[in-house]
Amino acid sequence: MYINRELSWLEFNQRVLNQAGRRELPLLERLKFLAISASNLDEFFQVRVGGLVLMERSGKSAVDLTGLSAGAQLELVRKRTEEMVREQYALMDDELLPLMQEAGIAPVRMDEVSAAQRSTLEEYFTARIAPLLTPLAMEVENAPLLPNLSLILGLELTNGSAEESRLVAVTLPDCLPRRVHSACLGEEGYVMLEDLVGAFIGNLFEGERLLSQTPLRVTRNGDIAVQEEEGSDFAGEMSRVLVARKFSDCVRLELPEGVPPRLEKRLAALVEAREMAIYRIPGYLRLVDFGRMAHEPGNDRLKVAPWRPCFPASVDPDLSMFDNIAQGDILIHTPYESYEPVVKLMEEAAADPEVLAIKQVLYRTAQDSRFINALCRAAELGKQVTVLVELKARFDEGHNLAQAERLQQAGVQVVYGVKGYKTHAKIMLIVRRENGMLRRYCHFGTGNYNEDTARLYSDLSLLTCDEALGADASQFFNCVTGLTQIHRFRRVFPSPVMMKARLLELIRAEVARARRGEKAYVHAKMNSLNDEEMMSALEEAAEAGVEIRLNVRGICCWVPTSETGRRHTRIVSIVDRYLEHARIFCFHNGGEALVYMASADWMSRNLDRRVELMVPIEDKKLARRAMDILAACFRDNTQASLLNESGGSALLAPLLEPPFRMQEFLQHQAQQHARTREHNSLTSLEPHLPKSSR
Repeated sequence: MYINRELSWLEFNQRVLNQAGRRELPLLERLKFLAISASNLDEFFQVRVGGLVLMERSGKSAVDLTGLSAGAQLELVRKRTEEMVREQYALMDDELLPLMQEAGIAPVRMDEVSAAQRSTLEEYFTARIAPLLTPLAMEVENAPLLPNLSLILGLELTNGSAEESRLVAVTLPDCLPRRVHSACLGEEGYVMLEDLVGAFIGNLFEGERLLSQTPLRVTRNGDIAVQEEEGSDFAGEMSRVLVARKFSDCVRLELPEGVPPRLEKRLAALVEAREMAIYRIPGYLRLVDFGRMAHEPGNDRLKVAPWRPCFPASVDPDLSMFDNIAQGDILIHTPYESYEPVVKLMEEAAADPEVLAIKQVLYRTAQDSRFINALCRAAELGKQVTVLVELKARFDEGHNLAQAERLQQAGVQVVYGVKGYKTHAKIMLIVRRENGMLRRYCHFGTGNYNEDTARLYSDLSLLTCDEALGADASQFFNCVTGLTQIHRFRRVFPSPVMMKARLLELIRAEVARARRGEKAYVHAKMNSLNDEEMMSALEEAAEAGVEIRLNVRGICCWVPTSETGRRHTRIVSIVDRYLEHARIFCFHNGGEALVYMASADWMSRNLDRRVELMVPIEDKKLARRAMDILAACFRDNTQASLLNESGGSALLAPLLEPPFRMQEFLQHQAQQHARTREHNSLTSLEPHLPKSSR
């Protein structure tokens, strides 16, 4: 049975929102999840709704796997989103704001301030805000376009009758704080920026009367295609796309409830928003801004106790990373374990005179990336450095363009991805001279080379100097930088040419075993599942009696059709403190389990339209560890939701079983391994040996 992709995504966001509703969580943790659900919706409207709007306007009659046209999907999305927004604001207004009031961190309304406080705030507005504001007359020929996702004030002004009013828009600059603190309001007191500006904005229009005003927010279509023509300036094309995205068609207009009908009509006409695109919001716009309170210093009593990454027990901090890897493959599970060894490997490679070449794929990097710094340093030291920078990483295109330019200036050979595909593989290759020979050190990952998100996303890193994997890494880079055809690799399975075929082969082998009455299973962890061939193979496997256990965090477009299939299948989604991001696939294989990690989900875009990598975990100890992570996913009965045949989900409850929380278990496990390693290093005895005589 197939489930519509957009509705499945909205159900994932509901699971995020459900975390904000958990009253046992501290206030700022709940506020954080509410903000994440709002941020998720912003991206959903830009990309997915934007794509549906374009499809509907094109007049194409194509339908999705569930038989729904673009127009039908937009109607269902509208209905489901309205329900979600109502729940978001009921939670904010009825639960979180009163708790914020009790804790002394709620916004102060302008109608609550005293005359003296109002005077102080007006002085603040005049001195520190008004000079940054730019009122724009809107109902004019060639009216300026309102920017995407910004907070804007819409004003009706007149110097005569209401019928002669004019419309003015004032964008509130992002450089201004959304929560404006002032000593006159107390230690934690603040007013919202739009309330403060709205109270005194009339001062900017001497001789005119302010008839009405409202905050508003425009969401524009971010699903704009890149034209990859032969001989084109690809970097220049990406720059044009970034500009176009800022001022593309409106796919959502957010207005507070109670806006005067005349003003709403004028604003909707101004941004060309259809009625279906107008969302009337019963509270503060842009809830995402409230989430920052969870990450700011102070108010520790309102936050969850932090979990600190442990230095990986499998890495000896007294040795170089090259010596560590030479002793055997290393598997690191972030953020329970520190990402530092991966960064350290790159930094050591940049400085090591024996390192001759470094190659890496970059999809999303940190703002002040240590990887970029090290790559530049390596090139400046004369090493051969080649970096594939994926410019089509959505919403990171501008950052990646800037990073690519910096790399080029340092002497790095930069390749802008592969024509027609996104390069999403996570791979780093270091070629080092050792004893007159060349040795390849590799890193394969499930997450980006981003030391910031490595503290928030659950991912796997495999560090190895295995000869076959190193040869495959070299061949991979030869293919993507030299644009040569991808042939069969020794151990690694790339997409779009080999990965899906291998996965289908492995599933069908399990089906054959099940039909012979043998034990068979497919256990997998991923972000999303929507590929029709993969879902069809899973359906066949479940019908044949293969045990299917899937941990799918986000979109899941498949549930078994029959009672037999449902009996053999369990699909869960875990939303917790860290974002579940690792992809792990395990197949029983007659008792000799085959375990893989990958950069790809089981989505058509990953398997057919992206350059990805799936890598075997062959060291038995490391494979067992990956299988234990999968097992923990299916033991979770506090943060896991069980997906049902309608596409919805329900949070699991411990019932008769003791509570088990996967992320907490993995955190404690990493701490225990780190303590054991530290204890062993302190208690090991190293004798002083006499110098050998000549």
